[in-house]
Amino acid sequence: MSTAIVVGATGILGREIVKQLSKTPEKWKTIYALSRSKKDEYPANVVHKHVDLLSSAEQMGKDLEGIDAEYIFFTAYLQKDTEQANWDVNGDMLDNFLKAVPHTKTKRILLVTGAKQYGVHLGQPKNPLLESDPWLTGTDFPPNFYYRQQEILHNFCAQSGPGNPSKITWTVTYPNDVIGFATGNFMNLATGIGLYVAVTKELNPNPPDTTKPTPLPFPGSQIFYTRFDTFTSARLHATFSEWAITAPGATNQAFNVVNGDAQTWSDLWPRVAHRYGMHVPPDQFTSPASSLAQSKQLHTPPPISVAVEEAGLVGTTVGQEPSVLSQRVNLVKWSQQTEVKDAWGRLAEREGLQREAFEQATWGFVDFVLGREYDIVQSMSKAREAGWMGYEDTWKSFEDVFDELEAAKVIPARKP
Repeated sequence: MSTAIVVGATGILGREIVKQLSKTPEKWKTIYALSRSKKDEYPANVVHKHVDLLSSAEQMGKDLEGIDAEYIFFTAYLQKDTEQANWDVNGDMLDNFLKAVPHTKTKRILLVTGAKQYGVHLGQPKNPLLESDPWLTGTDFPPNFYYRQQEILHNFCAQSGPGNPSKITWTVTYPNDVIGFATGNFMNLATGIGLYVAVTKELNPNPPDTTKPTPLPFPGSQIFYTRFDTFTSARLHATFSEWAITAPGATNQAFNVVNGDAQTWSDLWPRVAHRYGMHVPPDQFTSPASSLAQSKQLHTPPPISVAVEEAGLVGTTVGQEPSVLSQRVNLVKWSQQTEVKDAWGRLAEREGLQREAFEQATWGFVDFVLGREYDIVQSMSKAREAGWMGYEDTWKSFEDVFDELEAAKVIPARKP
């Protein structure tokens, strides 16, 4: 039987890893779930420990006294206002943790990062996204904290040995647009969508004298509505992580981890509307835009600029102009409207919902996911070649998480 440490155990990805490992106590004897607070009830083979990753390595060492495990999953992440601040705080958290925790048993460390690896937050990347793509370094691009974290991990494992009979190995994952359940969590897509749908229906209920359902216009970009995206089920990522932590083919390798299908909001959004007894207006993109519409340019140059020469696109407009982020309804502004807040208050009281869920929603992240105007398609070929054959349908991922959110009283249950 093995032991594991999951850092960031209450986050959208860490929570699912703890849940996945705890299913088989005959395989995972003890799982140390590390977080600043305890938000879940755990099975007998899970031990929750408080740890503040913003503290010094010395303080963390005291908090982690007596904790040692063969496998470590590091999923913690803290969002800051600038890329330099992200570089500093997220790099320091990992560095201090690795210095603090004992490693007399450690065999492998799995680090969870994301598609920011490819600069998708800066604009259009080269598609499909491959793990072998060059890192976006140099003066043309802002610092990317995932690069610093990976360098810290690589160097730590390369220098391991004292106190451990063999070198520690590593694995890194690159998920994208995660679909999962967590409260008060950065980058929570399903929660934001569910809350937007619920409040939109509360503001415009079905009239009693008509069978026509409430309209649910897409708040994001018309261009992105028919573009492709690849999503990651938090549940699928957890099963991948359990596989990768011991798989020989995952030794000292980084992998894209997405569901295995490619989706568009032109397919998903009508399904969301139908689930909640609403409909997508046929003329949603030709009707007058909301006063909350917004558009802005992203980074110059976009990430695809590094591939222009090799792809034979020199002299074209590819990679020359910044990508655009646009919303028909900017959800950050929408969520701050008095009528919206009042509608949520009425709904939460009537349905017995978690009132704080609305304020904790990551509206800026949802705006970004729905508003960018370029495809994000991550290849799963490398993982397949290494032996991973997992797959999950993206719409099913959304439905399962909506079910969880309803059961937890984060969003109202759909009406029969």
